[in-house]
Amino acid sequence: MRRVLEDEQYQVSILQDGREAFARVKIQLPDLLILDLKLGDVSGQDILKQLKDDHVTADIPVIVYTAAVLEAEEVNRLVLSNPRYYHDVHVVQKPFELESLLTLVQRLLHETVS
Repeated sequence: MRRVLEDEQYQVSILQDGREAFARVKIQLPDLLILDLKLGDVSGQDILKQLKDDHVTADIPVIVYTAAVLEAEEVNRLVLSNPRYYHDVHVVQKPFELESLLTLVQRLLHETVS
């Protein structure tokens, strides 16, 4: 995923430690966040809620991805139950085509600029 995005001239930062993810996102303020729900030390859903609760990070578009069907369905339910709170949150379930991810990234970044 990283290589595909970098090949398209996107600047990519990868965080391995979920505990520091929210703090780093708040400092760096990326144009887009791709968030795996399985982070090991912290729930991706918890990070998503932190992002949406904070006025500084609430408007950052987020692509959530997971291989777990139940987690994907749960996040989809969250987004549908409160679309204003979870605006610009998109769920992608593994396995997915990198081309379709790239298309989504391009669309979200274009919408952010417009």
